[in-house]
Amino acid sequence: MEEINLRNYAYLGDALWELLIRQKTILMTNNAKKLHEITTAKVKGSFQAELLEQITPILTEEEKEVARRGRNLPIPVGRRSNQNEYRQATAFETLIGWWFQNDKPRYDFIISALEKKIFSDI
Repeated sequence: MEEINLRNYAYLGDALWELLIRQKTILMTNNAKKLHEITTAKVKGSFQAELLEQITPILTEEEKEVARRGRNLPIPVGRRSNQNEYRQATAFETLIGWWFQNDKPRYDFIISALEKKIFSDI
C-alpha cells in the first residue's frame, strides 16, 4: 500500500470525525440550531484534545508515533490561540485517518470506545 502523507491522514480524520458526529446527532434532534450546537461542541479542537488524552494509555507504540508525528506537523503560527490544543487535535485527527486507512478493526474499536464519552453530556 502506498504511504499517505501525515497531513492527508489528518485531513481525512477531520472529515471522518465530523461525519461520525453528524451521523449520531441527526438521530438526536430535528432542531437545526441544536444539531449545530452539538456538532460544533464535538468537533472542536479542545474536545478532540481531551479524547486523545483519554485514549493515549491504550495506544500501541506505533500509534503513539503516528500521534507524535501528527502533533508535530507544521501549523500556521497565528491561526490558533491555543497551539498545544490545536496540535493535540491534529494528532487525534491524524490517528483517526490513519486507523481508517490502515486498520479498520482498530478504528471501529476506538470509535466504539469513545462513543459513550462523546455523547455522555447530551
